Amino acid sequence: MVDWSLARQIARFAAGRPGEPDLGADIGRMVHDAAGQVSGYTRLEPQGHVPAPEVVGRTEWAEINIGTMSALLDPVGERLGDRLASAGALAGPLRAAAGATLAAEVGLVVGYMSQRVLGQYELSLLQPEIAPRLLFVAPNLDHLVREMQVDRESFLAWVALHEVTHVVQFSGVPWLREHMGGLLTQYLSTVEVRIERGAAGGLPSFPQPAKIVESFREGGLVALVQTREQRELMNQIQATMAVVEGYSEHVMDVVGAEVLPAYEGLREAMERRRRSRSAPERALQRLLGFDLKLRQYELGKRFCDAVVDRHGLERLNRVWEGPEELPRLSELERPDAWIARRERTRAAA
Repeated sequence: MVDWSLARQIARFAAGRPGEPDLGADIGRMVHDAAGQVSGYTRLEPQGHVPAPEVVGRTEWAEINIGTMSALLDPVGERLGDRLASAGALAGPLRAAAGATLAAEVGLVVGYMSQRVLGQYELSLLQPEIAPRLLFVAPNLDHLVREMQVDRESFLAWVALHEVTHVVQFSGVPWLREHMGGLLTQYLSTVEVRIERGAAGGLPSFPQPAKIVESFREGGLVALVQTREQRELMNQIQATMAVVEGYSEHVMDVVGAEVLPAYEGLREAMERRRRSRSAPERALQRLLGFDLKLRQYELGKRFCDAVVDRHGLERLNRVWEGPEELPRLSELERPDAWIARRERTRAAA
């Protein structure tokens, strides 16, 4: 039902078409070095090879992620189409308009993300047969190096540490991919979509991208309708993602401080950039859910840093022993509560 060709068209428009600069660094060597450094610190043993790094532009990154989004949202779109089927003679036009609306929303989200993402371990949680990819978005990395005025070699190696940590996490923790995929499948199997008033009716099959962008900025086109049970599932997903992201942030700082010649100031520059977003950008990021993503980084990193500072890395690494070891969302700000709960459970067992 979702018009994925339209989603790609909108994503390309939103991504823009900057050049694909030469990063002036050997990303392959950085990834190879990072794999050994991350495994050495975390003591996690990845299974198989680290994917070869791919340096891509914004539009190529958007194309790749539109493909991933289609696997996630097609079942949701089909349920929406089934609901609209009862509209009789209007069913066809309503399905077309709703499909265009969903496509526009996805295209805009992915297109905007393509302007911000630096690197990505692209892993399909719902299609394990698809090989993971390791992506680095050249124009964003080049722009940020210039904007923050940091050492290029050290910054690129720092980003490589973050992404390679994700490789080590998912390939070294056998249950993690299946666990997250299962949570996501449960969530998407029942979630419903509501088209915001006037959005679908105002979109022909191939609307003008500029008009869609304007409508989107004024409040979005669709909304997810959640039950209490779905919110609880989403809390589990968010808590897991916070640990995954926070652990990676922790590793990139600890290892970066040891191995990068110009590490000092990188974290401060990155946090300064995150805090200095313009008002329109903050509003759009709230709409897209990016505030939640940044909060995941922050909460997860504070949690991981606190556990390591008080109890050591070995204690933090218990989160990788099984899904039952993961903290609850409420425990991310109270790591001692997580430790106490898990100790009680172990004692009772």
